[in-house]
Amino acid sequence: MAELVPIAFEIPGEVERPRSRGRSAVNERVPIDRARPEWLKVRLPMGPQVEELRRLMRSKSLHTVCEEAHCPNMAECCKHAVVTSVNRDELEDGGAEMFAETIREIRRQSPGTSVEVLIPDFRGVVAALDVVLAERPDILNHNVETVARLYPRVRPQARFERSLEVLRRTKERAADLVCKSGIMVGLGETRAEVLDTMRAIADQGTDVLTIGQYLRPSPEHLPIERYWSPAEFAELRDEGMTMGFDHVESGPLVRSSYHAERHVGMARAG
Repeated sequence: MAELVPIAFEIPGEVERPRSRGRSAVNERVPIDRARPEWLKVRLPMGPQVEELRRLMRSKSLHTVCEEAHCPNMAECCKHAVVTSVNRDELEDGGAEMFAETIREIRRQSPGTSVEVLIPDFRGVVAALDVVLAERPDILNHNVETVARLYPRVRPQARFERSLEVLRRTKERAADLVCKSGIMVGLGETRAEVLDTMRAIADQGTDVLTIGQYLRPSPEHLPIERYWSPAEFAELRDEGMTMGFDHVESGPLVRSSYHAERHVGMARAG
């Protein structure tokens, strides 16, 4: 494996997080930590598989993005491997070679494991994307995350059109790979904006789309504007299937990795 370059933060030892931008009027009226609707109340993930995974991670002094984001689906995602990272814009290749080496190592140690990579936009550098595609992951995933209007607030260092370009170039260069993207709702977007975003993602040739409710991991993160209902998520799924996606996973608790092992077969069958 290549030598890892540490991430430098402004204050030594401090983990940099997105700043809140303040509480919205909605959250002033209904405190988000005490107002979750019933469909978002889930039991903490438990069971021998989860505990074994936690013991393994702690023994290696590692942590998962699932734990960091308080993902409600941790107990359901120990199958299929999803490889991701924070943006590594300080590296010349944006971390592309790390993704490639990780894919190779998983294939060496566990040949039967399907591999999905959830990549950043590599600042639009096509050569970096090609490094990852050359290792032939089963699924190439790049999340668009939100509607174009909210990018300056939600993803200030990214660009909506650049994320779409990653999806388009993936299908141009590796048409047989499953190309996947995801968005989250609850940040102030309108239904019309969500549908427009879904169409834009579908127009790039994307095979699989995931849609889930944004849940605020900590007070430092952006506030929730509203909760979308299960019926609304079902409607988004139905709308998405008319846009040309092979599969749309849409629900309040859906995340990129949720039932991800099924997406390979579903997309290819489609």
